[in-house]
Amino acid sequence: MKNFVSIDFETANEKRNSPCAIGVVIANKNGIVDEFYSLINPMMYFSGFNTSIHNIREHDVKDAPTFAELWPTLNNYLSKNLVIAHNASFDMSVIRHTLDYFDLPYPEMEYLCTANISKRVWPDLMNHKLNTVAAFQGITFEHHHALEDARVAAQILQRAFVEYGTDEVDAFIQKCNISKGKIYERGYVPPKVKRVKQSKKLYL
Repeated sequence: MKNFVSIDFETANEKRNSPCAIGVVIANKNGIVDEFYSLINPMMYFSGFNTSIHNIREHDVKDAPTFAELWPTLNNYLSKNLVIAHNASFDMSVIRHTLDYFDLPYPEMEYLCTANISKRVWPDLMNHKLNTVAAFQGITFEHHHALEDARVAAQILQRAFVEYGTDEVDAFIQKCNISKGKIYERGYVPPKVKRVKQSKKLYL
């Protein structure tokens, strides 16, 4: 398979246009190829709740680039590639809302959610949060550090490929009964999780 891009954002507050950190991991079936991490100055307030989760404070980002300043670099990673994230609806909404805020064009990209993939591949876990799936796979990491979270999402997809015996993305998502999401200029299509029919047991 080609390389895929795993991302994770942390936000300063409840607003989706307040990213304060980004982690990017480029990977393929064989391992991690490249990584990128940066703090981001969101130019707005930090909520105590968010800070308690990721431990990033206003003084940490005062000299960090803004999202608009980082965007050319991030766009090079994302555009025309398959992008993954755990609970991708959050990270993709951060991208869209922040690009809207800065009046920047959307990238053209396809994406998948490793939380939804985990529900398909390992359905018996008590939940499919990133730390739960990581623990099940024996992966230790610093949760809510954007680069570490992106790295774990990449490892989850790699292990899901192994579990399903394929590294061909289209064959894999067909086996998972899901479809890719898409972002395109001023629009998006979320990935669809198709219903799996329950087989009826016949009791004699």
